[in-house]
Amino acid sequence: MRLSAKHFAETSAASFKHIILNSPSKYVYTVELNRPEKSNALNKELWSELGNCLRFLSSNEKCRSIVLSGKGKHFCAGIDLSDFVQNIAGAMATKSDVARRAFFAEQIVKKFQDDITALEQCNKPVIAAVHNGCIGAGLNLITACDMRYCTSDAWFQLKEVEIGIAADVGVLQRMPKIVANDSFMREISYTARKVTSDEALRHGLVSQVLTDRNTLLNEAICLAEKIAAKSPIAVQGTKKALVYARDHTVQDSLDQVRTWNLSMLQSEDVAKAAQASMSKGNTEAQFDDV
Repeated sequence: MRLSAKHFAETSAASFKHIILNSPSKYVYTVELNRPEKSNALNKELWSELGNCLRFLSSNEKCRSIVLSGKGKHFCAGIDLSDFVQNIAGAMATKSDVARRAFFAEQIVKKFQDDITALEQCNKPVIAAVHNGCIGAGLNLITACDMRYCTSDAWFQLKEVEIGIAADVGVLQRMPKIVANDSFMREISYTARKVTSDEALRHGLVSQVLTDRNTLLNEAICLAEKIAAKSPIAVQGTKKALVYARDHTVQDSLDQVRTWNLSMLQSEDVAKAAQASMSKGNTEAQFDDV
């Protein structure tokens, strides 16, 4: 169902031009890229809105899990090249020399990186629901998500080498740790070839392949509902531990989660979850907002 006007009136941060923000069930939010006429290609505005939306949901106590999808024919056609030429390359050309153009470009790229990293840094788990084309920047987006489902007609393409650049907003850093196959990662990065849904499943880029977009969204929302029913303290702590562990040693990660749980183990959620577990399904735990 669509969120009420009253809910949105509580914060201006929830108003977006190129994103549809819904709540189909309690504690579950859907974030839908909404530039279907451009196959959801990311222009500067949509890129910024996505980062702002995830930051808003990260601190929204009524949100416990998120589904990211795209409206229209494709999930995401990558960066909007016409917007890039008009608003970024054009502005860069006005700078007087190469050093000043480099400083300007660094600020732009850092902003783009941060807006994608907002998916990873969001306190709430994010499930990517991919249909049809997921190209370039779209692939960068989903590798910053926690889980990835797709349709059988989905295909993935790391296309940056075809436009003369190395991908610089996260996919080269995150995807090798997702697929754990260096040869495959280098092959698709150097050639820009398309990866089918079956191949994506085989290499671990996605965890499920569904028949069509409606089934995909239903399954993704069902997964989000299962996550939302768990203790938000436990789920958010688990996400923090997993993201931290990916980039640190085992001992550093053990130290991090031990320190985290010094306070979290004292949460009333532990007792509630234990009581529900001992009831063998007769009682469902109800957890307070975070």
